Amino acid sequence: MNTNLVTSLLAAGVIAMPAKLHSAEVETKTADSQSITTLRVEARLDYQRDWRDGNTVSSNSGFEGKAINLRLEGNITNNLSYCWRHRFNRNTKDANFFDATDRVYLAWNTGNWTISGGKQAVAIGGWEYDHSSIDLYGCSVFWNNVSCYQIGVSAAYNLSGNNKLMFQFCESPFYNTDNRNLYAYNLYWTGTHGIFQPIWSANLLEYSSGRYISYLVLGNKLSVDRWSLELDFMNRASSHQTYLFKDCSVMGELSFRPTGRWRIHGKMTYDVNRTDSGADLLVLPGTELKMIGGGGEFYPFAKNLGTLRFHANAYYSWGKNANANNVMQNKSCIVDFGVKWDMNLLSLKRK
Repeated sequence: MNTNLVTSLLAAGVIAMPAKLHSAEVETKTADSQSITTLRVEARLDYQRDWRDGNTVSSNSGFEGKAINLRLEGNITNNLSYCWRHRFNRNTKDANFFDATDRVYLAWNTGNWTISGGKQAVAIGGWEYDHSSIDLYGCSVFWNNVSCYQIGVSAAYNLSGNNKLMFQFCESPFYNTDNRNLYAYNLYWTGTHGIFQPIWSANLLEYSSGRYISYLVLGNKLSVDRWSLELDFMNRASSHQTYLFKDCSVMGELSFRPTGRWRIHGKMTYDVNRTDSGADLLVLPGTELKMIGGGGEFYPFAKNLGTLRFHANAYYSWGKNANANNVMQNKSCIVDFGVKWDMNLLSLKRK
């Protein structure tokens, strides 16, 4: 096993202080104990324009349905909860309807432990990764290529009121139809400490039989009054390469809420892979791409912000992306306007 990764895992275990499991994507919390079932549908529609070196990319310009999600969750007993989220606009690997199911799992909660099994998010740290895709606009090269929902099991332990540590064993995001026998081992912790909220992880992911790439992800958030800063650093490494900074990503977002109904943000990302290793299948060797942009969100209903949102944003990228299939390339500019709404169709509680 990669000795550098072992060091990272041990380090993460030693410093594991932080917090409640956030996410959108990495969930081990149980549903409201009084809820039998809740059924929600959320959707997002956008109009966007995409230019590359001043030329319109017609295939990525115009109206687009960004997301339509169905979510069902609730409690079977006081300690056993379930969650199912299906994304109707998601592509499948082998015409399998289950591939479009982001999450379907059972979670058993007792005391300080939560044990869950099923399809869930791969426990990779970082705030950009943590947010639900329906709430994101311009994203890093890593985010645009990672397959973050896989089948597996996880165990989370509540270290204190503000700290949780989780270990997860699941399918590798790099499995393919020819070889599903690939796995990932993830150590993840998160917390809340005053104005500071970290989401950190150490990950060992099998990208081909018996070959692994390791991640060390440091996601950090500072919140002061109406301001919030999210800053992520991800380092990727495999055998026989320099461990730090050769293959990495940095993502940062600064946001401000002038009123309860408005949110303004600016964001930057930087992805680089200066190795000659074939281990990183997401940020390919030869990549060095920078992106900057920002935008605003308006929520008409102050008492229930999540019900309806209007948004507008613009992002520009430059450098080199070795993956020609990605949207963001050298001298790419995307301007986007859209609306998102969240509908609570059904909610049943115990009498």
